[in-house]
Amino acid sequence: MILTVTLNTALDITYRVRALKPHASHRVSEVTERPGGKGLNVARVLAALGHEVTVTGFTGGATGRVLQDHLTATPGIVDALLPVAGATRRTIAVVDEQTGDTTQLNEPGPAVAPPEWSAFQEAYEDLLASADAVALCGSLPPGVPVGAYAGLVRTARAAGVPVLLDTSGEPLRRGVAARPDIIKPNAEELAELTGSHEPLRATQDARRRGARAVVASLGTDGLLATAPEGRWRAVPPTRVHGNPTGAGDSAVAGLLSGLVEHLPWPDRLARAVALSAATVAAPVAGEFDRGAYEELLGRVAVTGVAHAA
Repeated sequence: MILTVTLNTALDITYRVRALKPHASHRVSEVTERPGGKGLNVARVLAALGHEVTVTGFTGGATGRVLQDHLTATPGIVDALLPVAGATRRTIAVVDEQTGDTTQLNEPGPAVAPPEWSAFQEAYEDLLASADAVALCGSLPPGVPVGAYAGLVRTARAAGVPVLLDTSGEPLRRGVAARPDIIKPNAEELAELTGSHEPLRATQDARRRGARAVVASLGTDGLLATAPEGRWRAVPPTRVHGNPTGAGDSAVAGLLSGLVEHLPWPDRLARAVALSAATVAAPVAGEFDRGAYEELLGRVAVTGVAHAA
């Protein structure tokens, strides 16, 4: 079983409009909603790849009940979310059909009380007992300590469970010091962590700060990975146009699935890039186009990279 942690879950709502214009009224042509938050996005892709997945984190209020109803209808995902008194947040994506651009509005999430956080930590430790790997994903809701991910990384390491961390800012800085097996920042998050805007040098610096392996997401330029086994760049065969929402989460799913399947790093990276590109190509934000994934997988270029000076 793969465990994904989403402390700040969301109900993702996508509106499609013909053309998005500031200060104007818009007629929405299509509305979709689905469980969201980075870890839930990762879980949905893992389940589609055939893996058993358990999701945990927080949920609350009427929005949380809608989110859990959607999870119940998703094959392959076990819901182990914990209730909180506050209401689960919503995220609104507005897709401009003329340009393909997406405008995102993200609510902050419910405040988590100290007893709710303590209950989560106990449940998390129990879930690790049957986990093959764990992903810690996304932002922290109000009330959760900024060092929360560092503590969760240490708990996973103590249980002997490989852990991937995908967050940003101070939670990432503290989490890296706890020595996660993999971190997956984007270029901006990596530069903020290390102070370096040269990706290869920055990934090596992030490893010195504690991460065993660093996989940097470089947008349309693919992934750059630095691990004890080597350094690689994985690039999609063609530029894919569409909605990038959830593409990074699909890459995390590719890395995690490759980890538990014991694939070599080049194969993990090829899968992650193909899934990411297939997510951009999908008509619904955060889903992936299986046909595009299968077509892209064998065409992703993965090459070794020399050590930075």
